[in-house]
Amino acid sequence: MPEGLIKLLFAEDVEDDVVLILRELRRNGLRVEHQRVDSAAAMRAALAAHDWDVVITDHNMPGFDSGAALEIVRRHDPDLPVIIVSGTIGEEMAVEAMRMGAKDYIMKNNLRRLVPAIRRELDDAGARQARRSAEAAIQHLAMHDALTGLRNRASFLAALEGLLNQARHEDGQHSLLFLDLDQFKIVNDTCGHLAGDEMLKQLSEVLHRPIRGSDLLARVGGDEFCILLENCVLDRARSVAETLRTAVHDFRFLWNGKVFSVGVSIGIVAIDKHSGSANDILSAADMACYAAKDRGRDAIHVYERNDQEMTRRRGEMDWVSRIDDALHANRFRLWRQPIRLLGGVGGIHHYELLLRMLDPDGNVVLPGAFLPAAERYDRMRDIDRWVIDNGLRYIGTHRESGDQFHAINLSGGSLSDDGLREFVGDRIAAYGVDPRGICFEITETVAIGNFQAAVDFMQNLRGIGCRFALDDFGSGLSSFAYLKSLPVDFIKIDGKFIRNLRSDPMDRAIVEAIHRVAHVASLRTIAEFVEDSALIDILEGIGVDFAQGYGVGRPEPLQIPERTIAATATS
Repeated sequence: MPEGLIKLLFAEDVEDDVVLILRELRRNGLRVEHQRVDSAAAMRAALAAHDWDVVITDHNMPGFDSGAALEIVRRHDPDLPVIIVSGTIGEEMAVEAMRMGAKDYIMKNNLRRLVPAIRRELDDAGARQARRSAEAAIQHLAMHDALTGLRNRASFLAALEGLLNQARHEDGQHSLLFLDLDQFKIVNDTCGHLAGDEMLKQLSEVLHRPIRGSDLLARVGGDEFCILLENCVLDRARSVAETLRTAVHDFRFLWNGKVFSVGVSIGIVAIDKHSGSANDILSAADMACYAAKDRGRDAIHVYERNDQEMTRRRGEMDWVSRIDDALHANRFRLWRQPIRLLGGVGGIHHYELLLRMLDPDGNVVLPGAFLPAAERYDRMRDIDRWVIDNGLRYIGTHRESGDQFHAINLSGGSLSDDGLREFVGDRIAAYGVDPRGICFEITETVAIGNFQAAVDFMQNLRGIGCRFALDDFGSGLSSFAYLKSLPVDFIKIDGKFIRNLRSDPMDRAIVEAIHRVAHVASLRTIAEFVEDSALIDILEGIGVDFAQGYGVGRPEPLQIPERTIAATATS
């Protein structure tokens, strides 16, 4: 098989020696294109002007030797092989040349090994190039997002560290933008992840157009992007953010005949010598982005160090890590509070399961401290499943007398959890629970905000015997209108109407109205926050069916058999 053209660069001061070497190569079937140089400057120019396969250098030339040639080649391309072909070279000098990177040394009076050496180096050079290409590809993948080709989170954090160090030493100011797409989930849910991926690729191009070549755009999460704006003060960053917000707002994505649009919420934070760590800056930008979402989405928020909203949000993010730690270490606990039947003989009718957290020192943390963060940062599904799993395990091993049952709270996030109904069914079967011993509580605002999901969930589980209570009833604006459609068994009257029953005629009128409408709908009513016997007397006079509060009984911890728990849910 004929060989291709080989490009040789000779570092040789004697033209006749080059002719002899070329004759040997051609006699052995090699096709050669060559150039001869005899100085360091000429070698550098030749290396810059052309690509070479092999460099052949003499050892001793006037003002130029093989050591200098090896150094020049190593700096230009460490994979370019160098073979020394010399009339005289001592053994020690040959060893030193090999140490410096020469691939072989051959005497001019014995060129038989030159052709095999060249062929060997050509083969090895190909392997080295393939290896380096693979290493470069791996390095690129390690630093870039596979979907969009943008820099990834790790690469972005490294660049942020570099810019932060620059700001500290040079007293400059830069800016970071944190972008979170609004309503992106609709595309995934409607058309699938293939469509969502294509939309992200197109949006990455949209985001790239308005920024400078020196700015760094990265994809740091599913639908989250960050931009480093070098040498950019906050006013300029705000202008760039508005340009980006408008560009995304005007973008239209077409998929299978459907047109989608999204918005983007943007958080902005300054980077200067007073900034904290790279993670602190990214966290601040993330919080500012969430604040923009709270303003109605498709908005911009600039982080201020003394911003009370940011301080609150930082506290919530601290709670998120504590929640995750508590789930991992199984430091959630269930308590229960009795609900009493009013009128007649009374007595405990059923219990509501309540959630508590233990801190690392074993102190009890009430849900009001951590649930707001759990709701905001999407931890409620995990918490809800934890409560369901442990609550049903307790119910399965503690049969209550008569008609007594336990109520379990559910969050809004769980209603949109497609796998929750199957999860509940599995746990009911696993723990041998009678479904009639379970009542799920859903707040009125959650039920109305997730109306169809709530109806579907209730109807499905009522079909196997579970009951439902509508919690905090009266807090919504259209409470009565939904009672015809929501398949519930109990109405829990919002405690804000119960506390002042003795002194506020309006609250009493509202409670009476709720109770009358509930009974017309064949629903039973429960009053929350009943703190003393005087309130119990008033509620019995109105006809409310049940009461819950410290005036009835305080919460008490449950003893649940130990076991390894995987899971998630609430109250």
